[in-house]
Amino acid sequence: NNNGHVTYLPLNDIEAMKQELSKGDTCAVIIEGIQGVGGIKIPTTEFMQELRKVCTETGTILILDEIQSGYGRSGKFFAHQYNDIKPDIITVAKGIGNGFPMAGVLISPMFKPVYGQLGTTFGGNHLACSAALAVMDAIEQESLVENAAKVGNYLLEELKKFSQIKEVRGRGLMIGLEFEEPIKELRSRLIYDEHVFTGASGTNVLRLLPPLCLSMEEADEFLARFKKVI
Repeated sequence: NNNGHVTYLPLNDIEAMKQELSKGDTCAVIIEGIQGVGGIKIPTTEFMQELRKVCTETGTILILDEIQSGYGRSGKFFAHQYNDIKPDIITVAKGIGNGFPMAGVLISPMFKPVYGQLGTTFGGNHLACSAALAVMDAIEQESLVENAAKVGNYLLEELKKFSQIKEVRGRGLMIGLEFEEPIKELRSRLIYDEHVFTGASGTNVLRLLPPLCLSMEEADEFLARFKKVI
């Protein structure tokens, strides 16, 4: 559907993507490494690789939004690394400052930065940069990306054993649990009865985005409390 200057296309639909980009009037494609608010939907490697190829052929800029799915969340530093592609622009925020307000844009060498190209009121904030560097150190020293992969895979496997869940999706510690029915009551029981705080994505998807330092013991505790409520 076309909304002013933005065309929304269905995820993983290679034909729809090729058809749209073949018109030659698309400046850029923006896609998340894993859709967050959209319900923890994962782009297929085939789709991502075709998208990269078609963007290159048509001179379209490929922008990867890794604000929620980046910074180790998926068990790799960026979620698009699962698809073995290189975007032209990557947006990062959220995890980058571990709660301290901070965001950044990574640009490919194909863009030539020139002096005065970018003006910003709050850019290069020294305190924010110190926070971001400290976060990078912690991620490295505490092997948090590897931990997200290990504990996340364990959680995904265990959650797939629950017959009450329609579908379990995710990578690393970015997990979506889709139910047949709305999850409002389930979330509220988790919070008030079991003191487990979860997110939501739409009406039927429970969203799990625990800290990357989540331990196996904490994952087991979550599973036990979740089992009680289910």
